[in-house]
Amino acid sequence: MALTVPLFCNFVVNLTILLALETNTTVTTDKEACRILVSLLEKHCVEEAVVSPGSRNAPLMMALSASGSIRCTVVIDERSAAFIALGKASVTGRPVVLVCTSGTALLNYAPAVAEAYYRKVPLIVVSADRPVEWIDQDDSQTLRQYEALANYVKGNYNIPADCSAPTRQWYANRMVNDALISATSGRQAPVHINVQLDAPLGGMAGWNDTRWTARTVGIIQPDQRLSHADAASLATIVSTSPRVLVIAGFHNPDVALRDALERLSLRGNVAVMTETISNLSSPRFINAIDSVLSIMSEDELDHMRPDLVITVGGAIVSRFIKQYLRRVHPDEHWHVGLSDTTIDCFQSLTQRIDMEAAPFFSGLLSVIDEDCIACCQSGYYEAWMALDCSARKIHSYFLQSAPWSDLRAVSTLMDAVPEGTALQLSNGTSVRYAQLFPALQCSRADSNRGVSGIDGSTSTAIGAASAFPNRLTMLLTGDMSAQYDIGALAAPCIPPTFRMAVLCNGGGGIFRFIDATRSMPILDRFLVADRPFPLRQLVDAYGFAYLEASSEAELVAVLPEFFSPSDRPVILAINTPGDVSANILRDYLGLQ
Repeated sequence: MALTVPLFCNFVVNLTILLALETNTTVTTDKEACRILVSLLEKHCVEEAVVSPGSRNAPLMMALSASGSIRCTVVIDERSAAFIALGKASVTGRPVVLVCTSGTALLNYAPAVAEAYYRKVPLIVVSADRPVEWIDQDDSQTLRQYEALANYVKGNYNIPADCSAPTRQWYANRMVNDALISATSGRQAPVHINVQLDAPLGGMAGWNDTRWTARTVGIIQPDQRLSHADAASLATIVSTSPRVLVIAGFHNPDVALRDALERLSLRGNVAVMTETISNLSSPRFINAIDSVLSIMSEDELDHMRPDLVITVGGAIVSRFIKQYLRRVHPDEHWHVGLSDTTIDCFQSLTQRIDMEAAPFFSGLLSVIDEDCIACCQSGYYEAWMALDCSARKIHSYFLQSAPWSDLRAVSTLMDAVPEGTALQLSNGTSVRYAQLFPALQCSRADSNRGVSGIDGSTSTAIGAASAFPNRLTMLLTGDMSAQYDIGALAAPCIPPTFRMAVLCNGGGGIFRFIDATRSMPILDRFLVADRPFPLRQLVDAYGFAYLEASSEAELVAVLPEFFSPSDRPVILAINTPGDVSANILRDYLGLQ
């Protein structure tokens, strides 16, 4: 019987596979650009890929499948896939590659890529594309992909469809090397590699290493150090300023930075404020900024006005500290950290210090110690710690008398979190509540505070949990955030150590709380958007264990089971009254 064309093509592909297996040669795609890309990903030590199904990106997935060192997670929804990759990269500190097909698939990456850009997380975004001549020609799944993410990536790279010529292979090699160096050096950030791929897409070949699949370009980055002259000049300012306030925004755990800040706080003129997601907890630091500022009178706030503010890390959650510093205008503000822009959030910036925070403070302290620079003994540290002590007492008294609400629920939950848990926080009120209950027992705390969206909180937490499947990871989220990203529960990489606590308070609690929206007549219909949320049925459908609590007694009763080892992930619904919760939080913070 004569073979038809499709049967003959399948026969040839299968024969190629069989011959490759007989000769112990890895079978992969015949697209040279894909082979170069994946080979260089391996050589640059990229270990994780999150891919979404498609036809145009099939050659890329074939090349990844043939890789012996890159683990692939398949997630159908590109938006969720991108946030899962963000979660993996943010907690491991290593780049993760994202692979999607052509068309609108790439645009679904935009929210997570923007978040990664402002959190300085290295994502390698790889999009399959039609050859350039077919763009804007009404061909299926074509749009202008190259530079589509230009505002939120460190670099854009376009690999041509035809890489058969040695010069084209050299070009592809050079572009991929440059992309991987750019993403992981200096100020880390996402990059976008757009790979044009022409039909046929299913061609197979045995692996054959070439010069351009093998060559890697390395980079040597000298240690970041303050010159002695710069360190001496800055140390003099720090030591002679009566009131120095160090404020840390979101940051990865950094023992060297924490130790340096503790040493600096031993000098009576320096106080340190951190947030839960700063990951810099210490008894010597003020770990609940809003709790302290909310109890202070206007006279106290004016009296505690800093002469010098030093900020480290990313965006700060506390709007109290931002409003305070914009009002009192410190004489100097230094921002320490690698940045491509001048960050002047308090409108008082006087010095950009473009280096990582730990070596900066270590260099500063070494000069102070070596040169025996005496610090101004102004009592500024003791004054802030006295205010912190008062705030803790008021906090405890308030909680004892507060009715069942989000505040009581989060307090009970955070007290029960086991030692070593990784904490993930959605945006809205969840991350704000967490700042009031610093969980010192947590191994780390993270939130999408780069641009503060609610859209991928669950996916990001799942990605983080999958990176360390033997460690308990708990996401604290609201019901609106949970609904927004409910498709994340279909991800195949969710470990049984994942826990998700949902504050079911009838929609967007943040809109009931903030001044801008709480009194609007459209609040309930358009902002809170309270809709039936069949969480229990959804949890059952996705195969999770489900727990529920509607009072403090019920919550206390279910928490041991919630945190106990399980053969599947667990979701806990905490039912609280929305309006009451918003009013309780406003009362706690002294808002009228």
